[in-house]
Amino acid sequence: MGFRHRRTTSAWLGVFTAGLLVSGSVASSPSHATESPTTRDPAPPVATALGAYLHYGPQGVSRLTQLERWLGGTELRVGHTYLPGDLWSNIEGSPRFLESWAEWRGQQRDRLFVLNVPMLERNEAGVPDAEVRRHLQLGARGAYDHHFRKLAQRLVDLDAADTVLVLGWEMNGITYTHRCGPDPAAWKAYWKRIVTTMRAVPGQKFRFDFAPSRGRDAIPWTECYPGDDVVDIIGMDSYDQPPGTTFDQHVTEPYGLQKHVDFAKEHGKPISYPEWGLFRNGDNPEYMRRMLNWMEKHPPLYHTITDYCPHGVWQCDDNPRSSKVFRTLLFDREPQPAPTNPVPTPTPKPPVTPKPTPPTKPTDPTVNCTPIELGSWIEQWIGGKLCIRYDWWESP
Repeated sequence: MGFRHRRTTSAWLGVFTAGLLVSGSVASSPSHATESPTTRDPAPPVATALGAYLHYGPQGVSRLTQLERWLGGTELRVGHTYLPGDLWSNIEGSPRFLESWAEWRGQQRDRLFVLNVPMLERNEAGVPDAEVRRHLQLGARGAYDHHFRKLAQRLVDLDAADTVLVLGWEMNGITYTHRCGPDPAAWKAYWKRIVTTMRAVPGQKFRFDFAPSRGRDAIPWTECYPGDDVVDIIGMDSYDQPPGTTFDQHVTEPYGLQKHVDFAKEHGKPISYPEWGLFRNGDNPEYMRRMLNWMEKHPPLYHTITDYCPHGVWQCDDNPRSSKVFRTLLFDREPQPAPTNPVPTPTPKPPVTPKPTPPTKPTDPTVNCTPIELGSWIEQWIGGKLCIRYDWWESP
């Protein structure tokens, strides 16, 4: 999937300043947020770091706490965001962009900060294959080393030296400029170059996650694998698509979930699911149940659901049945050391569980207004930015 939607907290606040209509934001709860989950036997030990993609910026950090409340206190140990792939200056990782995530990571030793890193600028600009090939070859020769050196240094300077870097994700598809298909050999050489450059920065402890999309797509993802010496984790992005497919097909298709698990085992690497969620088949509780059960059977190092519409279960009201499954299976789980063997899937039972505190749900991005900088303490007090509507002079 592409660079995550830039959601901003916004709701109207009836305040008049110098005759101007000003608006701010106080978020409302998802319609399903107050439902009590169906309870089950005590959950098995949590062998996996759980998280979610909730927003690209500081709001993504604050919403982790809200989602934890909705899940009855289940700890979310993974914070996940994406560097924009529009310009090299953004791929270099602005300290202002990264600092809230680095601060969150540093608050607990067992947290993971997962950062998706594009390999090329204009990453979603529909760049033709010939130009992609040229850029991959330039990258393989070191033309772009300085951008990744700068990113590595910034992460180290922010005390985020152990960040998990999902580099060049979904490379087996056609969506991104950093795709592998136009020149697999150059792509692999370029990946190696980036990893070598970033590992050369003193103080770094980065882990690099190779994460194709599930299935064959434009090229078998195994043909893009750059080598065990430059890969620490083998991930997979796995959404509920294409339309009409079953979860069993997700498992058994060529280069599907089973191939992912087997390939990682052959190479001695942990697995991950940086992106997963609903998609082409609507509100599909069977997919949600089966995906969570799959991750119980094959515990990844971490997984992060993509939580906005159409994929999500907390910030998206379109999937109430899947939301109930997700919440029930992950409600009030105590973190435990990873077991040596997979744990059996729990059997649902009907006892009553405590009702969680409803979270605050973000609304859609601020539209038709200009944000006003009031200072962080005011924005924190009112729950978001204030902005001046472009049409403030018009009658309601």
